[in-house]
Amino acid sequence: MTLPEQVGSLRRTLYRLLTRRLSGRTRRPLTQLLALKFIAARGVRTQAELAERLLVDAPAVSRLVDRLEEDGLVKRCTGEDRRSVRLQVTEASRAELAVLEEEAQWLDDEAGRHLTPSELSELKRLLDKLQVGLMPQGPCATSEGESPD
Repeated sequence: MTLPEQVGSLRRTLYRLLTRRLSGRTRRPLTQLLALKFIAARGVRTQAELAERLLVDAPAVSRLVDRLEEDGLVKRCTGEDRRSVRLQVTEASRAELAVLEEEAQWLDDEAGRHLTPSELSELKRLLDKLQVGLMPQGPCATSEGESPD
């Protein structure tokens, strides 16, 4: 199995486990909970950033934010230039975020049953290193020897 196949397979396994665990504690889908987490962490401020983090298109993220806003978990605020919209979680989202955090911690603990602490630490370190290494360094980043055109 190639590295992308292994990572994809592991991602699906983790997603299924987390979804199963969450279904007993909240009616909210994992994608909505992850959206709340990304917004709450202050790393995601706009719908475009949220779409990128969730790997979904703009219309899907718009519907997702509409739903979260209807449920009182997110609010849209005027951005710095009045043309953009900034996302913020509300106090009502805290309970949902706590459920996600508890179940994510359970999943970390479960992984610890199959890997030693040093193996788990090394896996996280290697995944971080690989992610940083594979990320483009900017909008004009190209492979070595490749022309930008």
